[in-house]
Amino acid sequence: MELYVGNLSKKVEKEDLEKAFGKIGTILSVKLKQDLFSGKPKGYAFIEMATQDEVNKAIEKLNGKKIKGQEIIVKEGRSQMDDRRKGWRKDNRPF
Repeated sequence: MELYVGNLSKKVEKEDLEKAFGKIGTILSVKLKQDLFSGKPKGYAFIEMATQDEVNKAIEKLNGKKIKGQEIIVKEGRSQMDDRRKGWRKDNRPF
């Protein structure tokens, strides 16, 4: 089950997210997104947790909380396949 974590401070590192979300449950992966060319953080991440219950708890407990001085947004992630089933490509253009 995947979470979208947005509005991240540029100072947030993978370990900060692992620490915060690890208190909620089992983390399977953390993908902190970075610009391909500059390598700078984009300000969002995707976190995969073991169960739907842990995803729900993370949303409830961490949405609006501060990490590195900035309130974060935590919501359930959408898979890329959801968009493709609706007739949209990965680059947000219709098929």
